[in-house]
Amino acid sequence: MYHSQTIKTKGRVDHQNSHLDTHPLEKKRGITIFTDQAILKYQGDKYFLLDTPGHIDFSPEMERTLKVLDYLIIIVSAVEGIEGHTERVWELAAEESLPVFFFINKCDRKGAGASRILTELKNDFSQDIFHIPALENEMPDSKLIEFSAERNEKLLKLYLAEKLDKEIFLQEIKKMIQQRKIFMAASGSALNDSGVKEFFGRLSLLTETFYQKKEEEQLQALLYKISHDQNQNRISHIKVLSGSLQVRDELEYQQNDRILKEKITEMRFYSGRSYQNTDQVKAGEIAGVLGLTEARVGTTFGKLDNQKNCKQQTALKTKVIYADKVNTRKLLEAFKILEAEDPSLNIAWNSKTKEIQVNVMGRVQLEILKSLVKQRFGYQIDFARPNIIYKETIKGKVKGYGHFEPLKHYAEVHLQIEAAPRNSGIIFENRASIDDLSKGLQNLIKQHILEKEHRGILTGSPLTDLKITLLTGRAHQKHTSGGDFKEATYRALRQGLEKANNLLLEPFYEFKIKVELNHLGRVISDIEKANGSFSSPVIDGDQAVIKGKAPAANFEDYPVRLRTFTGGRGIITLKFYGYDTCHNKLEVIDASSYDKNNDPEYPSSSIFCARGKGYTVSWDQVESEMHLL
Repeated sequence: MYHSQTIKTKGRVDHQNSHLDTHPLEKKRGITIFTDQAILKYQGDKYFLLDTPGHIDFSPEMERTLKVLDYLIIIVSAVEGIEGHTERVWELAAEESLPVFFFINKCDRKGAGASRILTELKNDFSQDIFHIPALENEMPDSKLIEFSAERNEKLLKLYLAEKLDKEIFLQEIKKMIQQRKIFMAASGSALNDSGVKEFFGRLSLLTETFYQKKEEEQLQALLYKISHDQNQNRISHIKVLSGSLQVRDELEYQQNDRILKEKITEMRFYSGRSYQNTDQVKAGEIAGVLGLTEARVGTTFGKLDNQKNCKQQTALKTKVIYADKVNTRKLLEAFKILEAEDPSLNIAWNSKTKEIQVNVMGRVQLEILKSLVKQRFGYQIDFARPNIIYKETIKGKVKGYGHFEPLKHYAEVHLQIEAAPRNSGIIFENRASIDDLSKGLQNLIKQHILEKEHRGILTGSPLTDLKITLLTGRAHQKHTSGGDFKEATYRALRQGLEKANNLLLEPFYEFKIKVELNHLGRVISDIEKANGSFSSPVIDGDQAVIKGKAPAANFEDYPVRLRTFTGGRGIITLKFYGYDTCHNKLEVIDASSYDKNNDPEYPSSSIFCARGKGYTVSWDQVESEMHLL
């Protein structure tokens, strides 16, 4: 940014004068917490630089940002080398098919070794990584030409025929970088401004985009981040992939099953804390858009599929602790604003316990949230100790029946409930006939199945990994009224669970641990004690790499323990694996104190009517009274 004259003076986050880490919490902690944007121009090109968090507790913010990048620069310390978060970023880049550049930083520090780290990158990530030499000469370095020709048939033929010129070479190498066939690395020291200007010059030379060709096409855009300015204006940060946006444009987008239309009232190009208003945003540009009140992170505009996984799963949840005098409704509204900015929080109100519940990645995130709520909304809060988020499913297949017929009401629903693949969530299928149930009522039942997380009967945890099929149902022309099918659907679901083989699931982490050989035995013992599983360790010299998965409940604090007994030399990568069978089911059920028979929202019984009076039939007796059986 300094060399492109975007800023006049260089800053440092630990000196609290960084151009992008401007939030008071970032200055206080000396880390990046929020993704910030800078716009810079270099040799006639315009760049949108997005600086993402590096701490694992804020990885959802980083993951959402990756969806709008054209190129990714991964910064690696020349002292510490590959860390757990580095591995996670590399894996996500592969999932998003992002071309990657590496910058090996802190080469001025004691113990630094750029060549050692380059070897690590090759061994752990890809043998197709090359340290960029000077490219300003008539022809690039011969080693780069040989490296590239080995991976490109066209270059190889020209090279052997001695007909290779610089223009053809650079064009081919650009394609190879875009296609992730090769990855370029450079080294230096950002603190001492060593190698930075040279790296950016080579980055400029070896990258290209084709957005100008897409400006005349139909609009395609992605909302990847939501923030609020100091006046609490909601800002939707949007990357335009094709076409363009104009102020006063009316944007149409889908929210669940609704089609919404809202008008753009203002657009801003942000660079750090400052911004410039603009009337137009072209393909390839990123802007803060005002006027969209309901669009969420992952919302798309134009002919573009809605992005998935924008509400990342987390393994921990906690409750908010606040004084009795605090207005709970307003506090919940404040947390909903924060959830719009970070969907992984998954804010929920537990009407039974009267608690605001928050999903989190870790304890550092809780400290930040506590400060944010105080600073932005004026509430003094705290959080309870985080608990593991459990879920429930079933084994096999059952049918569930629900009937709701108190006086002047009527609805009956038949469902088939069966196990679905692990980590697939809830899948709905409709096999009902319109001869039995109108299309509108069939859709209403679908809505009641999918509108919320339903509770299981073991611990009251959310249900998952189920395929729920609507078999049939019945309404009454005169007596069916609003809410009847919700009652019947919930009762059918719960009645089926009562008959099923219910399973308790817990979150698992997938891990990769790299340690010196003398620590391998300790690591294996720790994994076994944590009820984890692993594949055979891979030995490379005096290093060992071991991969596997373990329950989050037993492995949450392991990174700290590993650093302690390895003297900081052990490297661990943890990522959320998903849910699997709970290793201590009875202990968790006992600790939950959930009473399935005392959950007014989810009765398993049904209500029938005779002689002008409703009566209740328990779940194990209802099938003999169902009207459609």
